[in-house]
Amino acid sequence: MTYSHRFVFVAALFVTILVTSNILAVKLIEVAGLVLPAAIILFPISYILGDVLTEVYGYRQTRRVIWMGFSMNLVAVAAIWAAGMLPAAGFWQGQDAWNAILGQAPRILAASFIAYLIGEFANAYVLAKIKIATGGKMLWLRTIGSTIIGQGLDSAVFITLAFAGVIPPSAIVAAILGQWFVKSAYEALATPVTYAVVGYLKKSEGIDVYDTDTRFNPLAVD
Repeated sequence: MTYSHRFVFVAALFVTILVTSNILAVKLIEVAGLVLPAAIILFPISYILGDVLTEVYGYRQTRRVIWMGFSMNLVAVAAIWAAGMLPAAGFWQGQDAWNAILGQAPRILAASFIAYLIGEFANAYVLAKIKIATGGKMLWLRTIGSTIIGQGLDSAVFITLAFAGVIPPSAIVAAILGQWFVKSAYEALATPVTYAVVGYLKKSEGIDVYDTDTRFNPLAVD
């Protein structure tokens, strides 16, 4: 398959946002009483782009981009780890700060990677299935509906795997619900933008894929 420059741009933006979000997530912020990772300013956009990719190019292409994002995130994490292991220059005083900000615990990274795969694939699967069921109508239903499920799974898996046994169960539930609400609201508010981007790409590319014969196995290579 020949990939258009538009597809390449959306895929590259998806991967860039994912890798950047993994770094931003180290900082915790408080908004209206909710404690959230700073990645909240970017990460929900990855789901919007995932919706755009699935809606326009189909589940198969989105599956490739999801795995590409996972692979590039691994590259970034490995590079940061290797840089942290290298001996610091004697005059450099930033090693402790480096370790505090970029030296994420293996448990946090594992939780992040697992949650990403589960959430993104669920998002793409649900959107593709709703598109078939509705005959391509009500784009808002599938973008918001798929995000509610995908972001819900992402938040639940990440918070549970990362913090179970570390913080009280009530705090885990509150964190899951808070992140789920904010991320889903983000998607809903961005619906007009999603409509505009999807409309532009479908017209420019001359395609509108329906995954009627698609194998939805995340590990399939086709």
